[in-house]
Amino acid sequence: MRTILNTADDPAHDALTEKKSEFIGDACHIDSQDDALAFVEIIREQHPKARHVAYAAVWGGSDGQLGERMSDDGEPSGTAGKPILDVLRQSGLTDCVVCVTRYFGGILLGSGGLIRAYSSAASLAVKAARGADIVACHRYGVVIDYPQLTMMRQLVALAGGTVEHEEFTDRVTMTLTVPETEAAGFENRVRETFNAAVEPEFQGTLNSPVPDAD
Repeated sequence: MRTILNTADDPAHDALTEKKSEFIGDACHIDSQDDALAFVEIIREQHPKARHVAYAAVWGGSDGQLGERMSDDGEPSGTAGKPILDVLRQSGLTDCVVCVTRYFGGILLGSGGLIRAYSSAASLAVKAARGADIVACHRYGVVIDYPQLTMMRQLVALAGGTVEHEEFTDRVTMTLTVPETEAAGFENRVRETFNAAVEPEFQGTLNSPVPDAD
C-alpha cells in the first residue's frame, strides 16, 4: 500500500479546465474518517462560491480492512465521488483524502465528461503529492552523545528510515524507524560505526510510511 504525506495545512494541489468548468484537486494525508471530513470542510470554506466539492477518502488497511467514503456533492450519481475513489484504489493508496472542487462554467459535460474531469483532477492531485510506501518497519531507541548525532542521522537516512523523535538533555535520546528489510544491516552499521558503543534497542514492529526518494 501507499499513502500521501501532504498535510491538511499543505495539501497537494493541481487543477484543470474542461469546457469552461474549473476542476481543482486537493489531496492530503488522514488517519481517520473524521480527518477526511474535516479536510472537506476546509476546502468548502476556501471555495464558498464553488458549485460542487466532491471527494473520496480511504483509510486503514493494516488489519486487512479498508474504510472508504465518497460524495458526489450534488453531481449526478456516480460521476464525481466514484471516479475519485477509483483513482485512489488504482493507485493503491490508503490514509488519504482527495477533494475535487468544481466551478461550473455554464456548459453541461454529460456523465462521461464529468467522470473524466473528476478522475483527471484527482489524478493530478495525487501526482502532485509527496508519496510514500507503507512498509513493515522496526522501531528502535538509541541514546548517543552529541558528537554522534550527525552520523546517526546519516545511518538512519542510508537505511531509508525515519527519525521519529529526538530528546536533548545531557545526551540525545532518539526514536527511529527503519524498514524491516534494512534492519539487520542498520544494526550492524551502527555497531561498526560507533565501535559497539551504541546499541539500538528494538522496540517492536509497525507499518510506517517510507517517503519516495527525491
